[in-house]
Order: sequence, then structure tokens, then C-alpha cells
Amino acid sequence: MFQNLDVFRTAMAMARHAGVQQAYSAQNMANADTPGYHSKAVAEFSSSVRQGLSGQRATRERHLNGSTSHAPEITERDTPADPNGNTVSVEEEMMFAVNAKRQHDRALAIYRSNLNILRSSLGRR
Repeated sequence: MFQNLDVFRTAMAMARHAGVQQAYSAQNMANADTPGYHSKAVAEFSSSVRQGLSGQRATRERHLNGSTSHAPEITERDTPADPNGNTVSVEEEMMFAVNAKRQHDRALAIYRSNLNILRSSLGRR
């Protein structure tokens, strides 16, 4: 039953993804007044998980047909630019930051819940 505990890996990946999303939101907000700065976005967690499950994985750089990088895809947002060429919307970035916090909290709740189930099944509380 406990040979494959992918739920813990998925919860950890979700928490890491939320951290990356939060970091890029903070970077975008810090550059809200920088002329010519283009805001960056992190791909949704569901698409990054799907990519990780569909392809082969490598455990070392020298493996063929695999990738050791599990970082989410970073793109530029398609938002209208200000007259100075900046594409950051502080209001949108605040929403992305809140979503990142919710995602992180959800990942921790999933981790804790499954840890409690595992402990209960082993007779430890």
C-alpha cells in the first residue's frame, strides 16, 4: 500500500510551484515603474504536472531522452503596455500573489492530511 507515495511528491511540487509564482509576482511588482519591463508569468500547476508525467524523467544529466529540470515554464504576459512600455498591472499581480498563497496553503493541507492518514494507518498519532 505504501510503496508509492506520489501524493507527497505532488504536494511538494505544488508548494514549490506556488513559491516560484510568488517570486515572479514579487519581481513584477518591484518593477512596476521600470520603463520597458515586461511582466512574467508562470504556467499553471496543472500543465506543469501534466508535462512532468507525460515525458521521461532523467535522474542524471547524462541520461538520454529525459529531463532533470522540473521548473515551470516562464512566459511574458500579454497585457497592454503603458506609455513607457511597462506591462505590469499591480492589481493583477496582487491577485496572482493571493492565488500563489492559496495554492501553497492547499499543498500544505494535502501534505498534512496524508501524513495524518499515514500515521493513523501505522498506529502512531
